[in-house]
Amino acid sequence: MQLYDRSLKALEYDKIISMLADECSCDRSAERARELKPCEDIDSAKEALKETEDACRLSLRFGGPSFYGLKDVENSLHRAKIGSSLLPRELLDIKTALFSIRSLAHYHEISESVVTCLDGLFDSLAPNKYLEDKIDNAIISEEEIADSASEELFRIRRTIRRTEERARAQLEKLIRSQTSQKYLQEAIITIRGGRFVVPVKQEYKAEVPGLVHDTSASGATLFVEPMGAVEANNELKVLASKEEKEIERILLELSQEVGGFADSISQSAKTAVTLDFIFAKARLSFKMKAGAPSLNADGGIALNKARHPLIDSHNVVPIDIMLGEDFDTLVVTGPNTGGKTVALKTLGLLTLMASSGLMIPAADFSRIVFFRSVLADIGDEQSIEQSLSTFSAHMTNIINILEACDENSLVLLDELGSGTDPVEGAALAVAILEHLKTSGAKTAATTHYAELKAYALQTDRVENACCEFDIATLKPTFRLLIGVPGRSNAFAISKRLGLSDDIIERAKDLVSSEDMRFEDVVQRLDVSRQNMEIERGRAMLLRAEAEKMKKQAEELKNSVEREKEKEIENARQQAKRLLEQSRAQAQLLFDELDSLRKMKDTQDTAILRDLAKSQIGARLKDFEQKADPVREKSKEVYRLPRDLKQGDSVLIVEIDKKGTVLNSPDKSGFVEVQAGIIKTRVKVSSLRLLEENKAETAKKQYSGISGKINRSGISAKNEVDLRGQTVTEAIMELDSFIDDAVLANIGVLSVIHGKGTGALRSAVQQHLKGHPSVKAYRLGRYGEGEDGVTIIELK
Repeated sequence: MQLYDRSLKALEYDKIISMLADECSCDRSAERARELKPCEDIDSAKEALKETEDACRLSLRFGGPSFYGLKDVENSLHRAKIGSSLLPRELLDIKTALFSIRSLAHYHEISESVVTCLDGLFDSLAPNKYLEDKIDNAIISEEEIADSASEELFRIRRTIRRTEERARAQLEKLIRSQTSQKYLQEAIITIRGGRFVVPVKQEYKAEVPGLVHDTSASGATLFVEPMGAVEANNELKVLASKEEKEIERILLELSQEVGGFADSISQSAKTAVTLDFIFAKARLSFKMKAGAPSLNADGGIALNKARHPLIDSHNVVPIDIMLGEDFDTLVVTGPNTGGKTVALKTLGLLTLMASSGLMIPAADFSRIVFFRSVLADIGDEQSIEQSLSTFSAHMTNIINILEACDENSLVLLDELGSGTDPVEGAALAVAILEHLKTSGAKTAATTHYAELKAYALQTDRVENACCEFDIATLKPTFRLLIGVPGRSNAFAISKRLGLSDDIIERAKDLVSSEDMRFEDVVQRLDVSRQNMEIERGRAMLLRAEAEKMKKQAEELKNSVEREKEKEIENARQQAKRLLEQSRAQAQLLFDELDSLRKMKDTQDTAILRDLAKSQIGARLKDFEQKADPVREKSKEVYRLPRDLKQGDSVLIVEIDKKGTVLNSPDKSGFVEVQAGIIKTRVKVSSLRLLEENKAETAKKQYSGISGKINRSGISAKNEVDLRGQTVTEAIMELDSFIDDAVLANIGVLSVIHGKGTGALRSAVQQHLKGHPSVKAYRLGRYGEGEDGVTIIELK
């Protein structure tokens, strides 16, 4: 057995492979699982690990695919390809394999929304529903071919049934005859040699003429084929021969069909086996509660809460293992049965699993380094046949490891230097560790020697570790503590077990003072570590409490925000209702203005109407802006565009009122403002300078309602766009537009109201019918906007 294979067996890798084979659904994938070995390069290992990870993702989201019916049909396909006729059992196996291939293709259709590295394998599957159905319709079982397999077979079997009925009818007459019944042993019809016969008593043989086909064991009964049934039985024999030949023809035809698709089926079957193997790795991962580690070519190993996969998950104690980052050699000490060897095997086995594309039973963010070889010396290698002691067997194995290891090796040594004189054994152990360190290999070794603890403390990139032992219960906790050398605890254990204090004190006297000081230091370190762990536990509790309080505060904040949004929405709804009421009141005023226009059709009245509507429209827009009572105030600092002077119109921000400046600001920054009937002193920073009132501008422009109109300042357009406005807003703007056009002596106007539902177009044209300034109107033609535009001709 080679060194590497011996190391795999020592780390129980073969048991993991056996567990993987048990998860496979067919013999070929199970065989592939049993042949699995760690990959030879990191790229292959990463690819295999990615396949397992993607299979787990698909299984978690869509459930695992079905591999039911997947069998090894390679030999049958080869025979069909060279022209051999397959047996019904072989054809049924091919049918179930085709069903499995089709199921996998359907699974991919369901899961194609998730992109994985397995897509290429799924895409290479070639389902063949035609051949699957043809076999299924022709073969019922490995012993029965369906009547529907061919028309000829259906006809032959129908004839066979009719002939059998005829033969039975003749024999039925015989066994029911009162004369013949006394000659029969039983009044039944049976079959011998494929022919219908009746059981006749030996002494009445001559009374029933016919052919004897068989006798009973006692000789008292003869199975006779009566002469009246011979012709029908002969016909059945001929038909049975035809049936057999037709079945052979059907099987040959199906085999030829299979041979034509043999290459495609073979390739798809191999792909299905590969997918079964990959999803078996995923199923094993779920069984172990394993996860995907980060696999690197260099760096360090960091296993978080790693569990040995062969120990019951309810009993195993998770451990943290580090190696290769801050130190390259780990020396593990502690009592027997304390978990040292399990820690060593966990490190080696999880490294092998990750290198084989298997997930490992460890917590998230675990890291594994890819090693070309994992070499282990674990267990009792004593061999009576080879005349090797335990020490000799271990040393022979270690020599082979030292010759084979390099910087790409992980070396695991259990009980290094044991089985010989302690002084020499410790010296050999230190020398071996030094050699391994020089070769660049990453090493983890267990030992009882205090010299190795001291070596780890004094040597760069060599670290101590121990398996914790509870003195109070005299039981190991199986926790691995890195950075802490293990204590022997021999005196404490002996005292708890009842050994005399005198003997224990004498033993302490016999131990060198240096060893005693070392043990005292280790004890103090252990006490400090335990205290730190207690404080760490308290800190974690406080942190958890703080996280809980933070979560509660966030939930409270979210609740307040939701209530705030609710109140804001209520305020907006109230404002909306108030706005609708105001619109209704404004409409009443518009109606009154229209009545006034009808009463007196003069230019002055039109101007008055235009001014009134513009003022009301401005008020409505202002009211609409105020309908949202929760608008945030601008945070920008306002600066007056110029110094205030007497007569300026201003807005008092604090009370949202307009006023007029009565004098210039004084030295203290205050100014007198008249707001309605109130005269007050206001700080300049609380005022906003307002533009001149539009109504006043219009008055200046028209120079008085009853006077002549100054047309020189009027600018008008020949087109207006009313789309997006309500009917009321559109009519108001249309009147203003027509009035401006009249003042500017424009004869033809275009009104854009859009097509939409036609409501705005109807309202516009209805309003134009009674307008005093409109001579005629029509819809637009091609190129003018068609139904979306109305053309107006003014008087």
